[in-house]
Amino acid sequence: MKGILVDSNVILDVFLNDPIWADWSESTLEKYIQYERLYINSIVYSEISICFELIEDLESAITKSGFQMLEIPKEALFLAGKVYLKYKKRKGAKRTPLPDFYIGAQAAVFNLRLITRDVSRYRSYFPTVELITP
Repeated sequence: MKGILVDSNVILDVFLNDPIWADWSESTLEKYIQYERLYINSIVYSEISICFELIEDLESAITKSGFQMLEIPKEALFLAGKVYLKYKKRKGAKRTPLPDFYIGAQAAVFNLRLITRDVSRYRSYFPTVELITP
């Protein structure tokens, strides 16, 4: 599969006009959408929904931004669980990182690149995923 999965932190930078990251995130998305499909999954969808009161507004923003929904396959869900277990055995400090593992696992299973600002966890647990980062 060709394309790039986009992490919610990058989209939230743009939607919330983050004073530090909005410019980088917006220019990166604009650069890649010219010749790649940009995907989000249900986890990213949930995380970016915080910016909207109505689902119709979220749907409109996703469409206007050019993102396409990509369902998480069972293989990625399974991999996310295994990697999460490995993380817990290493005494991972963050209490709720499982969404990141779904995103990383999907990128790994579909062999997609990933646009994110959350570099260390993805590099540690999904070394085969090519990251596009600041």
